[in-house]
Amino acid sequence: MNFRTPILFLIFNRPDTTLRVFEEIKKIKPSYLYVACDGARKEREGEEERVKNTRDVVIKNIDWECEVKTLFREENLGCREAVSSAITWFFDNEEMGIILEDDCLPSQSFFPFCEELLSRYRDDTRVWLVGGTNFLSEVTSKNEESYYFSKYDRSWGWASWRRAWENYDKEMKNWPKIKKEKYLENILYSKKEADIFTREFDAVYEGKIDTWDYQWLYTILINSGKSIIPNVNLISNIGFGDNATHTFDSEHPYANLKRGEIKFPLVHPTYVVENFQNDILWSNTLVRQKKNALRIVLEMIQKGRIIDIFKKIIRKLK
Repeated sequence: MNFRTPILFLIFNRPDTTLRVFEEIKKIKPSYLYVACDGARKEREGEEERVKNTRDVVIKNIDWECEVKTLFREENLGCREAVSSAITWFFDNEEMGIILEDDCLPSQSFFPFCEELLSRYRDDTRVWLVGGTNFLSEVTSKNEESYYFSKYDRSWGWASWRRAWENYDKEMKNWPKIKKEKYLENILYSKKEADIFTREFDAVYEGKIDTWDYQWLYTILINSGKSIIPNVNLISNIGFGDNATHTFDSEHPYANLKRGEIKFPLVHPTYVVENFQNDILWSNTLVRQKKNALRIVLEMIQKGRIIDIFKKIIRKLK
């Protein structure tokens, strides 16, 4: 029996990672598959061929009964516009569904996990996202419940509803007001954490980062939305490296995370409330990571290795 929940597969120019993720999708034989791909950047030598090969990896290997819809761009829109418009297109056609990017390798239990919770919380407007990634699984996997609620989203393999995505604010139009009122300090767990997100949201608002996911996190945060996090990590990001759009560092601690399988039947939390203990742990982890990153950069500068800071950027621009 085919998997009934619609899936949006976001691809671009990496046939190798795309194939690995597609093989996992193929195992469940979804009845409804949406495939979206941005156009090649004309100035990037060889990219047009890589984009074509990536599209072929998917389209030419659909060998089961499946309703397929494609959104293949001729022009390059960039990450922010291409991904966000593809998700909007998906939810224009479907009330709810699963979103996977070409570097987010799922466990097989990720699919029924999303399907069950999409149905369970379909009309619960407090819940905005079902995530597949858990960066704290060594801690949370010991819990009796199968998942917990968090104020933080997880957009490496996720699912949602049209009712939630229709609030997505790509331009972050009210960010200046939110920033002026220091709203983040009221909803996050420390001023240090609020400062980190303020800098990142500033960069996105000012167009310094071509991305779509910070805006999604921002939208969920300011609307007090809750995200579901599985107690076992179900997604491994296999896209870290020189060919990535944002995740360049192949030695990053979150690169190629170990995947597990969640047990069924799911054990549901009694209440739809954020898990304070887990969120505090994640908040402290975020602050510590940013502090360590700054320390590493300063050490490299002191050792005269400033060129190493830009090495990956230079390779990216070649």
